[in-house]
Amino acid sequence: MKLSRELAQRWDWRTPGGQLKDMAARTLLLKLEQRGAMVLPPCRRASPNRMRHKRPPAPELLPAAAPLVAPLAALTPLQLCEVSAAACAPQRAIFEAALHRYHYLSYRSPVGENLQYLVQDRHGRPLACALFGAAAWQCAARDRFIGWTAAQRQAGLPGLANQARFLILPWVRVPHLASHLLAQLTSRLSADWAGKYGHAVFLVETFVELGRFAGTCYQAANWLQVGATTGRTRQTLPQPVPRKAVYVYPLYARFRERLGAAHAAVASGAPPFCRAHSLVASPTGE
Repeated sequence: MKLSRELAQRWDWRTPGGQLKDMAARTLLLKLEQRGAMVLPPCRRASPNRMRHKRPPAPELLPAAAPLVAPLAALTPLQLCEVSAAACAPQRAIFEAALHRYHYLSYRSPVGENLQYLVQDRHGRPLACALFGAAAWQCAARDRFIGWTAAQRQAGLPGLANQARFLILPWVRVPHLASHLLAQLTSRLSADWAGKYGHAVFLVETFVELGRFAGTCYQAANWLQVGATTGRTRQTLPQPVPRKAVYVYPLYARFRERLGAAHAAVASGAPPFCRAHSLVASPTGE
């Protein structure tokens, strides 16, 4: 820990909010040791990582729910609560328990910059959860769409966000709810991110597992499918993983310029963002 903090301080390696990137420096040092580039001193004690020892959320935090079958208009206006702040602990407990129990990838804790949304109807009943975090370091389909170089990606990556979890609770059966929520979330995401971290985001991405999901709600909400992953990990010995469709949603018309990729986008022939892809959900359904 002392070595990683010293490295981050000497490089002035910080998040946009000014916090030292201690964990990133630690990961770099461990990778260099694994590749034989250096030898680290023996570990004196186990990592104090609080996430490693965090207990799963208690399932009883979720209220008992009967099937909720209703038109969207009967539930609006919806309450989209960003629950990562300490003052929102009771709502965050419901958010964590719902994702842990009902999302197919489960959930423990977010890492790095993130926003956590619990969605409730006008009566306060939980309907859905959405988690946004740091974007993938590399994604060939997304990077081609943006049209940036490796150096531009390194500089501009904080301007991207990744929708890492999106869950409609299993007893909720409300037509058009998912695309409606995606439209509401993307309309406020950049402002919420700037309010919490001091910088905006200009593009949001997500990965939809092929064969498991059709991605219909993203299509209905005017997200753009720009390709698919290769189905291989980036480890030294790649392992097969499910292929995923790559969807993106530009939050600003001139998002490439804001990401520092305007010239590269022209050179690559990447498609421009059309304002027809509005922030209003499609009425065609899920």
